[in-house]
Amino acid sequence: MDRHAPALAFGSFMSDFLQFLLSGVTVGAVYALIALGFIIIYNASDVVNFAQGEFVMLGGMGTVFAQQAGMPLPLAAAAAICVTALIGVIFNRVAIETARNAPVVSLIIITIGASIFIQGVVQIVLGKRIYRLPSFSGDTPIDLFGAKILPQSLWVMGGGVLIFFALWLFFTRTLTGRAVLATSNNRFAAQLVGINTNAMMTLSFGLSAAIGALAGVLISPITLTSYQVGVPLALKGFAAAMLGGMGNPKGALAGGLLLGLLEAFTAGYISSHYKDAVAFIVLIALLFVRPLGLFGTATINRV
Repeated sequence: MDRHAPALAFGSFMSDFLQFLLSGVTVGAVYALIALGFIIIYNASDVVNFAQGEFVMLGGMGTVFAQQAGMPLPLAAAAAICVTALIGVIFNRVAIETARNAPVVSLIIITIGASIFIQGVVQIVLGKRIYRLPSFSGDTPIDLFGAKILPQSLWVMGGGVLIFFALWLFFTRTLTGRAVLATSNNRFAAQLVGINTNAMMTLSFGLSAAIGALAGVLISPITLTSYQVGVPLALKGFAAAMLGGMGNPKGALAGGLLLGLLEAFTAGYISSHYKDAVAFIVLIALLFVRPLGLFGTATINRV
């Protein structure tokens, strides 16, 4: 027996483990951004926006459309993010605000209807083809201790960290960010101190749409994009938000990364056919034990 075999086997195990870890963090960063979009809107309006996945799709597809029209990639991405943010604002004004007093179930159905509508429009305009954006820094893999990572994965991870840090600064260091937090904590009390809560809700929808679009731009060079990628991404983002604790930005980060790692290690060590099932089974099991998620907290109503 080769005395070097155990060392070689251990080295192979570690390189595979690192490969799955990097893949999980990459996908998890996207899920975390989508979950963050869910949480921003939920905190501001108590609405679970199932059109959030379509904002991700619009970011990728909009960038493809703008680039095909002759725009350079950075300008095309910026234009797609701005247009998606505008669509989020219009969606809030036209659909959510007009149905403000409707039951929560009705509002959720409205968001599902908006998702179907956006899908249909994009299908008509851009067709059913699958598109790929060019990678921002080329496609040559980077060797990292025996594992391979695409340069685009670093953009995804870096973009996720940057967005979370920028939002932390926005919500803790600016008056507008604190006004959004006040609206999410108690809309009536925020109105009493002079905060324009309608404007804060509009800002929340625009911000959520922009974050979703950015996630779509970052991930499209890796996963490709089409008119129908929004629904599965919305489900994963919602699962990540629930896993981390709906309403908590830290939970979005933790839930997204945990879900991405679960998928990557399941695909690597069991089978890619089961990665979605195992991830959701673990999610359901955790929510049975801790229904509020990892970082969720119970609210107390004083009367």
